[in-house]
Amino acid sequence: MSSFLANAAGFAWISVPADADGPALKGAIWYPSATPPAALELGPFTMNVAKDAPVQGDHLPLVVMSHGTGGSALGHQDTAVALADAGFVVAAINHPGDNYQDLSQQMHVAPFISRPRDISRLISWMTHGWPGANHLNDQAIGFFGFSRGGYTGLVSIGAVPDLTLGEAFCVHQPDLPFCTEIKGPLPSMPPADTRIKVAVIADPLSVFSKEGLAKISVPVQLWASEYGGDGVTPESVAAIRKGLPHAPEFYSVAGSGHFSFLSPCPAQMTASVPRLCTDRPGFDRVAFHQRFNTQVTAFFRAHLAGPPTR
Repeated sequence: MSSFLANAAGFAWISVPADADGPALKGAIWYPSATPPAALELGPFTMNVAKDAPVQGDHLPLVVMSHGTGGSALGHQDTAVALADAGFVVAAINHPGDNYQDLSQQMHVAPFISRPRDISRLISWMTHGWPGANHLNDQAIGFFGFSRGGYTGLVSIGAVPDLTLGEAFCVHQPDLPFCTEIKGPLPSMPPADTRIKVAVIADPLSVFSKEGLAKISVPVQLWASEYGGDGVTPESVAAIRKGLPHAPEFYSVAGSGHFSFLSPCPAQMTASVPRLCTDRPGFDRVAFHQRFNTQVTAFFRAHLAGPPTR
């Protein structure tokens, strides 16, 4: 059992080496540290973290994060900091070909295959290649994913997608490469990663039938926005909830849109990408994330490490 001491978050950049299963994975980690934190500016975000500080604690649970399409490893940085403060190590990567710096594969089938594989490679590196691996409990691994990252997590814990269900996305955009590629032979999906013991899934992109969800056995906390967006609808998330063989811990967030699950935006980011940062009138993203992070942390704590000890 981990110590779960209340600590500040350490922070570091990571790079998972390229191998036969894919290119190098660039990302970030947050972790418990006794070093006093300080303000660190990273692009539009300012995080209160201890950069490159030593890891504190042993037998620490690990949570791996998967961002939405075109997103980044920092897209859920407030949740990552909250988890690290609570005693978790958190690792997030930019999915190659489907991140804000590289959209070369975004509209193709390829990310639906490569993303779960990226997560498995990240777990393998964190538990065997990361210099702090000896601080981890490799039997206590959780997953957090949003949007296409939610899809990624469902596949990683055993769901079998039917990409032809994505034809619904092609009604208004028939010229997308994805819409042509799903009509031909499709690569095989990577197998479920049985090292993942629990998953938090927020507003997932769905290409799943009920039968495709039948093999999921780990505990799931499922979140749905009220209004959806970016190909995700309240109805599609409700279908996942209904299709899971074991009832998830479920939350529908009143007043929220799809991007309300992203970290609250600083002013300059709101001005430059209002689509990601602007919520409906009356919705307070900062207040919501305080509740969201508390409930996400409690769920991981309950299923990965039992009650806290000091």
